[in-house]
Amino acid sequence: QVRLVESGGGSVQAGGSLKLSCIVSESAYMRDAMAWFRQAPGKGREGLAAVGSDDGNTYYATSVKDRFTISRDSSKNTLYLQMHNLTEEDTAVYRCATGARAGSALHEGSYDYWGQGTQVTVSS
Repeated sequence: QVRLVESGGGSVQAGGSLKLSCIVSESAYMRDAMAWFRQAPGKGREGLAAVGSDDGNTYYATSVKDRFTISRDSSKNTLYLQMHNLTEEDTAVYRCATGARAGSALHEGSYDYWGQGTQVTVSS
């Protein structure tokens, strides 16, 4: 069973930056579509950014476009999410995912495997 482990979360002031990492235990899964999601208290899961399997195209939610950047380094079995200009609305648990299901790149149903998540807290 593949494992995904996120790191890099923490507390930051508004306007600050964080870089999240997601290490994947099996390199084969780095070739699938990969994505970052988040869930804030009392809210549903939100797809933030994704990178495609075949074409490597990236996809972003409107809420994070131009502030967040997704990337992956297959040599390190790691997916990243660079986040800039953070606001209190970005406070949430962030999870990475990988999968090969057909569907929208930012829909949770497109992914098979998930990490446990890392907490990001932004204060004013």
